[in-house]
Amino acid sequence: MMNQYLETLDIFRGISENPYEYGKSIKEVAGKPVIGYFCTYAPEELIHAAGALPFRILGTTGAIERAESHLQSYCCALVRGGLEDALTGRLGFLDGAVFPHTCDSIQRLSDIWRLNAGFGIHIDAVLPVKLNAPSAHKYMADVLHKAVRDLEHALGKTITEEAIAASVSVYNRMRRSLLSLYSMIDRNPGVMAPDAMYHILRAVMVMEREDAASRLEALVRVLEENAAPAEKSDRKRILLAGGICSHPDICRILHESGADVVSDDLCTGLRYADGLIDETERPVEALAKRNLGRMVCPAKHLSVTARGENLFAEVTRKRVDGVIFLQLKFCDPHAFDYPYLKDRLHRENVASMLLEIDQQPPPEGQLRTRFETFVEML
Repeated sequence: MMNQYLETLDIFRGISENPYEYGKSIKEVAGKPVIGYFCTYAPEELIHAAGALPFRILGTTGAIERAESHLQSYCCALVRGGLEDALTGRLGFLDGAVFPHTCDSIQRLSDIWRLNAGFGIHIDAVLPVKLNAPSAHKYMADVLHKAVRDLEHALGKTITEEAIAASVSVYNRMRRSLLSLYSMIDRNPGVMAPDAMYHILRAVMVMEREDAASRLEALVRVLEENAAPAEKSDRKRILLAGGICSHPDICRILHESGADVVSDDLCTGLRYADGLIDETERPVEALAKRNLGRMVCPAKHLSVTARGENLFAEVTRKRVDGVIFLQLKFCDPHAFDYPYLKDRLHRENVASMLLEIDQQPPPEGQLRTRFETFVEML
């Protein structure tokens, strides 16, 4: 059984490290349309219900050159890197992209992408920003219904309510398994390799979702049946907060510094898994409700204290010793939230540190020194 566990992790790791090769194979071998997206508020379930593969774009691993002529240098690496890969052809396997309007940079990227990237499909989903307004649910549902019509027109097919309901079921299976893995890590941080969850999450955001759901369920079963019991330890428990984490070495170096990442508040992490969809309701309305009730993003407004309350609740639930903010350079929404989140943690006697990251993280030696110092302080 443990061989199955290692084989499954190797599959997730391979896709995580080579997502574009995977996307190309789906396009060329399976003949399926591939639709890119930049944000967890993108209507993935609707893209999936349309028979296409939703493909999360997470920036580039190459140099950013061509994008610089279209974007200001103070746009974040996610936006600049995604456009770079579109302009250089590295994302040539995409049929198009869906842009949910979140931060200012993503909104501006949508226009630049539409005019310069050369893809056939381009859909904007202008979701509400104020999630607690009386009209928010109707507004969210109307935008999602429009996304259905836009996808039908773009792909030349009808998206039935039954297809959306089937997609919702697949996504719920994925999210249940991801939440189970988070729960296992909470109980026993050594249940998987330090960077395993990083690779799992990056992989499921680009994989065929039925395959991802089945592999996640199998992984959970194997771990439940074979994982060794947790041992008492004085290792420190860390929560990562921010937007995206594109650097698996962060988890590894933290582990080697005497700390374990037991939870996160990342859009490439728990915010992606949070919030199951009610399968007893009409699927689009249920999707709208999930988007209103899930862990809130700094580009959305629920209340002036919602993010701080969510963060501290997770810190309390997971018995976290310290929080590390992974701040993507030039990410204004997270930068605006950081001072009050730090202050909230400080008032609750929870230590935190800020790590600002651009396209590449600081050198490993510098990271190790900072993490060892922080862990020692804890």
